[in-house]
Amino acid sequence: MKDIITFADFCKIDLRVGTILEVNDFPEARNPAYQLTIDFGDLGIKKSSAQITTRYTKEELLNRQIIANVNFPKKQIAKFMSECLVMGAVNGKDVILLNPETKVKNGSVVS
Repeated sequence: MKDIITFADFCKIDLRVGTILEVNDFPEARNPAYQLTIDFGDLGIKKSSAQITTRYTKEELLNRQIIANVNFPKKQIAKFMSECLVMGAVNGKDVILLNPETKVKNGSVVS
């Protein structure tokens, strides 16, 4: 288990639901990854790099709702600027994406 945080610390994390609009291969990434374009409703469109190629095909990801942290600073990965962090559970070498059970409005807050 990691260090205990306060509720105030947790409240700083902005987790939102978004829909994947576009999935592209990312051959420049150090580890196999996709470049994702995600619609977060009123927050706009954000891009992310995700190492989920062993579990998901591009077709399976298209139009799928996911959960992401949207208030991390942008991160340069090769020539790509990642603007959010897609959330998933690590299961061995696979990352299983977290997603709402039922379709919800893009940009919905996860709490």
